[in-house]
Amino acid sequence: MKFSKIVEAANITNYNNTKIREAVRAIIVKNDKILLIHSNKGDYKFPGGGIEEKESHCEALIREVKEETGYINCQVHNKIGYICEMKMDEYSENTLFQMRSHYYLCELMNEEKITQQLDDYEYIQQFTPKWVSIDEAIRQNESLMNDSGKNGWVPRETFVLIELKKFI
Repeated sequence: MKFSKIVEAANITNYNNTKIREAVRAIIVKNDKILLIHSNKGDYKFPGGGIEEKESHCEALIREVKEETGYINCQVHNKIGYICEMKMDEYSENTLFQMRSHYYLCELMNEEKITQQLDDYEYIQQFTPKWVSIDEAIRQNESLMNDSGKNGWVPRETFVLIELKKFI
């Protein structure tokens, strides 16, 4: 399975600068369930996040899975997809923001866990790791698609879930 998508918001014109954020996301499937992060807004997202300076994709993914889920023995396998989202930056004038998300198939080598190490916004949104069916995650995220208060990642993660369902 391979997918790629470029999502460009309408009316992207007149920008002088570009900010790029590289991120990695883990696809972990076990016993017909997928490990996702559930927020108090009701959505599901893949464990993962931004790549820190001098980190490889693999190092960043292992760190992010540990921080967001508590699972400490994640093994990274093949890259299976990529999405680039482009929109005008919310915080800098005349700046295009690109979110580049790389999705990897991962495996938990055992169930050993530690306490989550969440960022402030993740704590506020009560990020909780949950094993759910892909259908349940798609259904829940699709129900939020027109909600103006939804997390910005909902369309991206829903697209990936739908693509993933084709191959599982």
